[in-house]
Amino acid sequence: MIDLAPPCEGCRCATGAGPVQPAGTPFAAIVAHGQPGDPGALQPELEALAEKVQALMPGWTVRGATLACRRSLSALAGVQLIFPQFMADGWFVRSETPRRLAEAGVEGAQLIAPLGLDPEMPVIGAKAARDAAQAARIDPAGATLVVVGHGSKGSRASANSTRAFAEALPGGAGFAHVTTAFIEEAPFLSDVVPQGPAVCLPFFATNGGHTIEDIPQGWHGHGPITPPIGTIGDIPRLIAAALQKAATTAEVAGG
Repeated sequence: MIDLAPPCEGCRCATGAGPVQPAGTPFAAIVAHGQPGDPGALQPELEALAEKVQALMPGWTVRGATLACRRSLSALAGVQLIFPQFMADGWFVRSETPRRLAEAGVEGAQLIAPLGLDPEMPVIGAKAARDAAQAARIDPAGATLVVVGHGSKGSRASANSTRAFAEALPGGAGFAHVTTAFIEEAPFLSDVVPQGPAVCLPFFATNGGHTIEDIPQGWHGHGPITPPIGTIGDIPRLIAAALQKAATTAEVAGG
């Protein structure tokens, strides 16, 4: 029996909900940052995402967890593959996620490439941006697309990943101009003043304080804001494909 950490108030993991892992079946998890000040805030979102991915992967067990919720991590004992629901391959993926997993008693899992580095992301982002423009009756050919990332004062990983994504958008997603801005480093989103119509595309993995509050406030109503790219419809399929691909090159039970 797994010795789970104490539950967080309001967190879905407090009920013990989640799929049961049959012996000998592949076991994967999607792990995101979460909100340290409110561990229960994003756990249901990760569980719902895991359920969608598992529906695409018969015979697998897929769970969702956040670094903010130690109980959700401790429930991953025996997990074989971890999909990092992060936008950059930075400190949180390379150092903090393995440390938090070990602290929760989870060892031996293989972390694969994070969401933000998946080669399909620019195609998914381009479609989301065009859909937002169409819904707002904006012609992309005469508009600006602003890709907003987290950024950081101490690491280049987030900014580099955001810019690489923006540069890889096929045909600039059809927009006349594509630029990047950030929440925690220059150029700050709040300083961006597009000339003419514009669309904002949040290069974020989940919903949270930045996407719910900071981005709408910093955007100043210049135009429509797409959902965070990590939450849109094609992401479960992308994650399932990444896990299946990783399983073919790793010693994963039943893979």
